[in-house]
Amino acid sequence: MNALLIALGLIPLIILVVIHEWGHFIAARKSGVEVEEFGVGFPPKAKTLTVKNGTEYTLNWLPLGGFVRLKGEHDADTSKGSFGAASLRQKVLIMVAGVGMNLVTALILFTLVALIGMPSLLPNQFRINSDTKIIREIKNKDVVRASEVISGSPADKAGVQKDDELVSLSGIPLDDASKMTDITSTYAGKKIELVTKRGETQFTNEVTLNESSPYLGVRAESGEEGYEVYRATWSAPIVAIGVTTQFTHATLKGLGQAVSGLGSILAGAFTGNNQARQNGQQEAGGQVGGPLAVMVVMKESAREGTGFVLFICAIISLTLAIMNTLPIPALDGGRLFVTLLFRAFRWPLTKTREDKIHGTGFALLMILFVVITVVDVRRFF
Repeated sequence: MNALLIALGLIPLIILVVIHEWGHFIAARKSGVEVEEFGVGFPPKAKTLTVKNGTEYTLNWLPLGGFVRLKGEHDADTSKGSFGAASLRQKVLIMVAGVGMNLVTALILFTLVALIGMPSLLPNQFRINSDTKIIREIKNKDVVRASEVISGSPADKAGVQKDDELVSLSGIPLDDASKMTDITSTYAGKKIELVTKRGETQFTNEVTLNESSPYLGVRAESGEEGYEVYRATWSAPIVAIGVTTQFTHATLKGLGQAVSGLGSILAGAFTGNNQARQNGQQEAGGQVGGPLAVMVVMKESAREGTGFVLFICAIISLTLAIMNTLPIPALDGGRLFVTLLFRAFRWPLTKTREDKIHGTGFALLMILFVVITVVDVRRFF
């Protein structure tokens, strides 16, 4: 990993977290709550940049985001100008302001990307057809390739190799991988013509299919390369809203699969079922990524141009907004949930109790952070 990779990953992440914290800062000031410190990065403190209107602006050594330290951050604090002394409405506003800033940032970035060129990465990704111009198309959209050839199968005997293009079967063109099963099952046990292509060389062979599956002995997959990019003009803000909605749904679905995977890991660990544990690691690892994954993605996206970098930044900003709405202790959503829960049941939320709840949540988040980092190291190195 080089310095450029680290910078490409950390700088956008830090900026987006600072924007999040800026939302808390503005909302706190508007609500009459004093902001004692606005920090870029996490302590230990490296340098005090300035002190203005009672707020110390600091630069800290751990480049993992930023923070805002309010006066009297516990619900039980009652001193004037403290967070604890603010009304419930003001507390809610302060806690959701960071989410709001990240959501607005994502919408602005998606709007810019729609004007520059929106990558189409989701099935049926939102667009206004009357205001859509395709500026990049998917390559090899109608190509079908052999992703696996079973040893000793009819395809193997005919000399088919992995990554060969499958052109036709029994004279029927293969422009969709899903056609393979229908054609081979129709001609099961019969001799048919198989046309394949390797590079610029085309091969024609007669093969006798097996009478039962696997008929040909080839796993077919689409040979598509790259992704479609489309551009909008007047509909860019509408496209941004539509894409934001779709990626929110996809993110929540991915989080659900990650939680399911973590559940399988725990179940496998307690029961000794190694297969369940390995399946859980694969499922959870495929759905989550930490700062290291962000660095790698940002480095790769830089090769695709400014539009794609902004697209990734928009997704990260949206993800920060979504994560901070979840009722996880130590995050904004968790703090709001705990505050509203204790108010609803009229339980006293003491300083000690609040510290235990959010301290435990923070510790679990740090453990999860370490686990995700280990997964990322294994994935990318």
